[in-house]
Amino acid sequence: MDRLPKIVLVIILASMLVSGLVLFGCSSPATAPGPEMGKLAPDFQLSSLDEQSVSLSDFRGKPVLLNFWASWCDPCRFEMPFIQTIYEEWTGKGLVVLAVNLQESPARVREFMETLGLSFPVLLATSQDVPLEYNIRSIPTTFFIDKDGVIQDMKIGAFSSVAEIERRLGKIMP
Repeated sequence: MDRLPKIVLVIILASMLVSGLVLFGCSSPATAPGPEMGKLAPDFQLSSLDEQSVSLSDFRGKPVLLNFWASWCDPCRFEMPFIQTIYEEWTGKGLVVLAVNLQESPARVREFMETLGLSFPVLLATSQDVPLEYNIRSIPTTFFIDKDGVIQDMKIGAFSSVAEIERRLGKIMP
């Protein structure tokens, strides 16, 4: 009989942990101050899945949705179909979608993208440099950057719907 209360307690704690991750994202302690709203987004240069070098500054003059994620992160997986819909519906209106994968192999990222039927551009952060510059302490984290390269909004945690993303796009889309 002594084991039953312990098992119930473990189940309750596990449930709380999982629900917290889905609501708030996968997180780690903050290490440094990150970019600020209303300030220029830090520039970076990363490789794409097709091994092309891409810089954030390449897209100056266009609004950018910049998402940091990993395939093992359940909240990231949850929001990916919403980001795909935004990519399909808004790139023709001038929006650039960039998804920065954190430290996974190109093969793993390709498999993930194919499995979920995702086609938006993915950049590979193989080191901690770019995530540290953006002070990524929880994923997913998304920045909304206007055509001048200025951060206008930021979301830590998963989006709950396409509509939530579209409301925030209003801050960067002409």
